[in-house]
Amino acid sequence: MTARSGITHLDELIFDNRFVHELPGDQELSNTRRQVEGACYSRVSPTPVAAPKLVAYSREVAELLDLEAEVFESADFTQVFSGNRLSAGMEPYAMCYGGHQFGNWAGQLGDGRAINLGEVINRQGQRWVLQLKGAGLTPYSRTADGLAVLRSSVREFLCSEAMHHLGVPTTRALSLITTGEQVLRDMFYNGNSKLEPGAVVCRVAPSFTRFGNFQILAARGNVDLLKKLVDYTIRTDFPHLGEPSPTVYLSWFEEVCRRTAQMIVHWQRVGFVHGVMNTDNMSILGLTIDYGPYGWLENYDPGWTPNTTDANGRRYRFGNQPQIAFWNLGQLANAIYSLVGSPEPLQQAMNSYVLAFEQGWQAMMTGKLGLDEFDAKTDDQLIDELQTLLRDVETDMTIFYRRLALVEMNAELADEVLMAPLLAAFYVQEQLTEQYKTRLGNWIRQYIKRAQCNETTDENRRQRMNATNPKYVLRNYLAQLAIDQAEQGDYSLVNELLEVLRRPYDEQPDNEKYAEKRPDWARQRAGCSMLSCSS
Repeated sequence: MTARSGITHLDELIFDNRFVHELPGDQELSNTRRQVEGACYSRVSPTPVAAPKLVAYSREVAELLDLEAEVFESADFTQVFSGNRLSAGMEPYAMCYGGHQFGNWAGQLGDGRAINLGEVINRQGQRWVLQLKGAGLTPYSRTADGLAVLRSSVREFLCSEAMHHLGVPTTRALSLITTGEQVLRDMFYNGNSKLEPGAVVCRVAPSFTRFGNFQILAARGNVDLLKKLVDYTIRTDFPHLGEPSPTVYLSWFEEVCRRTAQMIVHWQRVGFVHGVMNTDNMSILGLTIDYGPYGWLENYDPGWTPNTTDANGRRYRFGNQPQIAFWNLGQLANAIYSLVGSPEPLQQAMNSYVLAFEQGWQAMMTGKLGLDEFDAKTDDQLIDELQTLLRDVETDMTIFYRRLALVEMNAELADEVLMAPLLAAFYVQEQLTEQYKTRLGNWIRQYIKRAQCNETTDENRRQRMNATNPKYVLRNYLAQLAIDQAEQGDYSLVNELLEVLRRPYDEQPDNEKYAEKRPDWARQRAGCSMLSCSS
């Protein structure tokens, strides 16, 4: 974008708001908590706040919307994206959806604290939905207040942008604004409520439609409206598939399966754990959506979940994410069954998830290990042994894979020399017994032998690994440090982390401290280990 070529005032944004213009809405206009029947959305305005203040914004998302930097310096931007003013063309609404929560049907859920401001069409003809999270009550708020606190908003804002720069399909975040008001929250649902600073995040995506948008209509037996929503979704978000028909419905579902598989492969690649993979938190576009009690897998533990609500069953643990995505797709298949009329083609479409995940996972692991291509005869065993080694002692996943690129490709070297680059990844040096070191040394030699089958140079191997294995991720303790400072009115670390996370694969000599493994003080601290859904 050249200087002065973009939008300098929010009233210049172009909205078409196709969702509310083409789909039926709630006929009841009062903003009261209730069951909403026969509608895809309810019109509702954001709740004004007392003293909004801009904390941070994403310049990359600004470019998607053709917004010049000077827009963010204006008081008007803060007023609009805190919910105090609607700019020209905005038609705010909250979406109606249901979902399975922790495997159980929960009925109507809906946008309890998210309000879509409208759909912007940028100068490239791309559609971007602007959504405020924490903007107040909607008919779907149930027993909650529709607000969000700074704690969770910092996490959502930073992680949305961090995931994008990591190459993970995700919704985006335009801005983070404090409201100047206090919000009452019980962080761990243990009776210790306290007032926390309120905040609003502006989320941005081509669509915020979820599996649950279709599920609620199917559960209520509203097949006509279900068909309207599926047809709208295909025409708006999947136009390349052609005009809706039973055959196109299957093609659409198959593409949803493939996109979901690709997203999960990326989660496993970078060690991201969503924490609450309910069907209402699954995007129809295969985007990571709803950053609640998520976490980064610091020490490699496939059984870890960041969600205190999930602590007993661990349904949404890291190692179970691929299976849960498949289960959730099964619920979407059930929802659209009436449009297809036969289970067999839906099952065949779901098989595309299995194939796409398997192929994606193999390609992903090939990249993480710097190999030319996946060879099942050798690589299945090589990877299984590596994952056992990572699990047997407390090993930082991000650091281990990043530093694996530094291992010397000489199998004649002693164990101590071969594993020297990897020592920084281990949390408890006392766990490195002689037996473990011998086993790790043997694995490294197997890896060297396998890597030497590459037709490319060792330098190319390292480049491939460094392009797959990030050096910088939004570690749980880093997010908490930023929150601690922000709650005291200091937003510098939020913005500093945003800048670092823009280049997660680059060596950044001045930012090495942000690539260090979790410090001991953060091992069990609230916000650094596990979180609840409270936000």
